Amino acid sequence: MAGVSVEGGGGGRRALDSEINMIPMIDLLMVTISFLLITAVWSHMARLNADAQVPGPPRPDEEITKVEPEKQLHIEMRDQDKSKFTLIWKQGATVVNTIEVPRKDQVTQDGTTKVVRYPELAAKITDEWKNVGSHRDATDRKLDQAVLHTDNNIPYSQIIGVIDAVYQTHRPMSLGSKTEPVSAFNVTFSVN
Repeated sequence: MAGVSVEGGGGGRRALDSEINMIPMIDLLMVTISFLLITAVWSHMARLNADAQVPGPPRPDEEITKVEPEKQLHIEMRDQDKSKFTLIWKQGATVVNTIEVPRKDQVTQDGTTKVVRYPELAAKITDEWKNVGSHRDATDRKLDQAVLHTDNNIPYSQIIGVIDAVYQTHRPMSLGSKTEPVSAFNVTFSVN
């Protein structure tokens, strides 16, 4: 056992051997240290960053120009409605335009791989981008945003077919001294 031996004094007295049990003291010390560590972390996590920034222009004599959110193309591909795609142009939370496109799967076999194509969807996305798309200038390096909304049980081959249809829309982009066609959209997902 952990203990300390205390020797008795010299001279004609007899030696006193007594042990002080150190385990309760070590336990108490460990509990105290753990409480200190826990409260230090909690007090740090409970902090709120508070400053005196008031909404509005930083200087009252200057007016801040309001930046409009960019338009995004949302493509709805739901499992319960297998007959159509819904194309929704949104600017922030505002719906600008909604179009329904018939959903006709063109399935081909490429070796052992099943390939799904949507040529009507690709044509409609190209037409819509020409009418509503924001980034059409060749010197503009930004791409329009397309958000694909699907259910979790949509087959992978169909999702790739929709992405291929979106990427068929091209626009010119200046890359140094030459201009090349690039995809007009950057595709992201919103899976439910």
